[in-house]
Amino acid sequence: MSRKLRPSIIALLSLYLQVPFAISVKYTLSESIVGNAFYDKFTWFDIPDWNHGRVNYTDRETSRRLNLTYASSDTFILRSDFTTVLDPAGPGRNSVRIISKQTYTTHVAIFDVRHMPEGCGTWPAIWETKQDGWPNGGELDIVEGINNQTPNLVSVHTSPNCTMPRDRNQTGTPASLTCDGGCNVRMRSRESFGPAFNANGGGWFAVERRPDFIKVWFWPRKGGVAAPRDVISPGTSATTEAWGIPDALFATTPSCDLAAKFRENAIIINLNFCGDWAGSQYGASGCPSTCANFVNTNTAYYWNAYFDIASIRIYL
Repeated sequence: MSRKLRPSIIALLSLYLQVPFAISVKYTLSESIVGNAFYDKFTWFDIPDWNHGRVNYTDRETSRRLNLTYASSDTFILRSDFTTVLDPAGPGRNSVRIISKQTYTTHVAIFDVRHMPEGCGTWPAIWETKQDGWPNGGELDIVEGINNQTPNLVSVHTSPNCTMPRDRNQTGTPASLTCDGGCNVRMRSRESFGPAFNANGGGWFAVERRPDFIKVWFWPRKGGVAAPRDVISPGTSATTEAWGIPDALFATTPSCDLAAKFRENAIIINLNFCGDWAGSQYGASGCPSTCANFVNTNTAYYWNAYFDIASIRIYL
């Protein structure tokens, strides 16, 4: 027998789903990852790609020898090879995937990024996940996109039985609501990804994760909504309450116990090519030839396929 909810209950449920989750919490700086500190704070994850990409992830020493990673006092570069024509029967394009040695639950992370990989066939990402037993333990994709398609897509992946409401206190646009398979939010700014991001000098991505919600913000380097002071000039603390409405909000609701879906997560930064997503959407992205053939045969084209990261700062 079906039963109809009383209007008062419907109103309360609607209000619950619109809760802004504005919590005044002062976070304290735990890690400042700048320049050569990336080599101390991250491990090079050089196993075969589980997303079937046309990529060959190199180990730490190989990446340094081939200049796929290098650092200065305020810069860390992570890039792909851009000089080699690939044998179609051989390994994919040399690239890099790194994973943080530390893992995190409740935290704030600020990523100051000047440049991200661009080009047909590219699939760059900055994300957090618990690798053992995925998707149990959750995954948050902070920066992710393919084939120069804007804007940036923020995603959460969980085990079954987690659905987000369409109406949330966020500035981005929901693209998918079912988190088993990926619930997504498209950021409002076209400068949040790809060539437009790079032409604007990059910007800042920030994450606040608590047991009952995850928020993600983006502020462009130039124009748009100005980044908060403690993001532009980070110090020993951060207060997210003053950061405004996030681009993406994922929260515990009657249809998802977010705290039960997420465990301790590591930060991963990588550059993939083709694979399950970029490859399957390659033709629809307006790119020429086929993804694998384009990646195999183009060299100097991928000169711009690199991350330039000024810093990552973690607050607990």
